[in-house]
Amino acid sequence: MCRPSKKRLDQAHGRTPIIDVLKIIAAFASGYLLGSLNTAVIVGRVYGKDIRGHGSKSAGLTNTLRVLGKSAAALVLLGDILKGVIACLIGLYLGVYAHSGEAIDCVSLLAAGAGAVIGHNWPVYFGFKGGKGALTGAAVLFMIDWVMALICLGAFVTIVALTRYVSLGTISATASFAAISFIPVFGNTPYFYTFACLMALIVIYKHRENIQRLLSGTENKLTF
Repeated sequence: MCRPSKKRLDQAHGRTPIIDVLKIIAAFASGYLLGSLNTAVIVGRVYGKDIRGHGSKSAGLTNTLRVLGKSAAALVLLGDILKGVIACLIGLYLGVYAHSGEAIDCVSLLAAGAGAVIGHNWPVYFGFKGGKGALTGAAVLFMIDWVMALICLGAFVTIVALTRYVSLGTISATASFAAISFIPVFGNTPYFYTFACLMALIVIYKHRENIQRLLSGTENKLTF
């Protein structure tokens, strides 16, 4: 977790609860509006296609790669990462922190990150029909705790390399994130546990059709 300076903590202690609540709401709203800028849909329209009507019909990186190719996928990769990073920077700037024993979490950062993932999945600008939140979620996780992010990335790469199922790698990495968030060594607060479980549930829920195809043996494999 991004740790606050002593000055930021002192400032946080001097605020009233209502101001902190308003800042958390502002962080979530900012993250949601940024997340709603669905890069795959925008890039697809530049290429003359609605990505949600082709391939797996998912407005995400993998489907963009399959339907539009590497150049379009690179733009989606950059856009999805940037909106997660910018949302987290806004949340970090708003600086609402919570304590649980020795653990300290930036609640406004968690709210902004959650907003970005939810916005990506249900974008207000595109009829609430978006992607699955994995890439933006990964960017958010790297901003929050890079050690946990690397562990989850390792799980993703390993599963995809062994099976060539991107969806299975994503689901495994997401489940790993929720599980390791409860390991005491990371020193997180109940706010972080709630964030981790919520993000895991959202990403796995959005992959429910992939899960059905994996079980039936009809899921598409990634071609290296």
